[in-house]
Amino acid sequence: MVLAAKVFLVREKTELGVLAEKLKTFRVEQETRVEEVDFSLVSEAKDLSVSRSILEGTFAFDDVFVVKHRGKAVPIPRTYEAPFSFEVFGERLFLTIYEKKARANNIANEMSKALFMSLGEVVEARIKPETLKKFHEDNLEAKILFFDGIDLPNISKLSLYGEGLGTTSLYSDYLTHGQIWYAVVRSRKYGYVVGVTRNCVVTCFSKTDISEFKSYVRNEVFPLIG
Repeated sequence: MVLAAKVFLVREKTELGVLAEKLKTFRVEQETRVEEVDFSLVSEAKDLSVSRSILEGTFAFDDVFVVKHRGKAVPIPRTYEAPFSFEVFGERLFLTIYEKKARANNIANEMSKALFMSLGEVVEARIKPETLKKFHEDNLEAKILFFDGIDLPNISKLSLYGEGLGTTSLYSDYLTHGQIWYAVVRSRKYGYVVGVTRNCVVTCFSKTDISEFKSYVRNEVFPLIG
């Protein structure tokens, strides 16, 4: 199963115990009506565990999707659960949400409002282009590279697919026209095939469990963030 995560930066470094106390009381209920059926949707943080350097838990939220059944639209409620962790790394505080990008962004905004009473306190973490280039070159068997910031007229993105991309002349040529936005490589240390973007979306394509994936993000991705 493919595992996904996105890393965010908490702008104001706050004690993890204080964050844990706020999350313990966080619960939002929203009434909605879908296809003439009323639903009460709940968002909350649960299964919290806090230590000196890490606060972990699960963000649970409800949504309603509609399926067709014998010509009728039938609304069905569903609860999504996304593991998350606040971790102190160096002088900074990161929030990692183990979910696909769109849901991770929404959860990060909910976290910002719950913990700091406003949006914009939990923001995207960023990797510098030269750092992502070095990450790609330090690992093995690059399989996919996307480039952005292209200076060629009418071209917004370039991509390379294959084995050993870093040794090709096209790779060198593309670097003169743009910057690496997304790299899929095999980790030299972990052996995983992973994809990393400059806004810290991380995807693991190798078979592993969530605890090992958390270790990878902590040890390989956090040090990349500028």
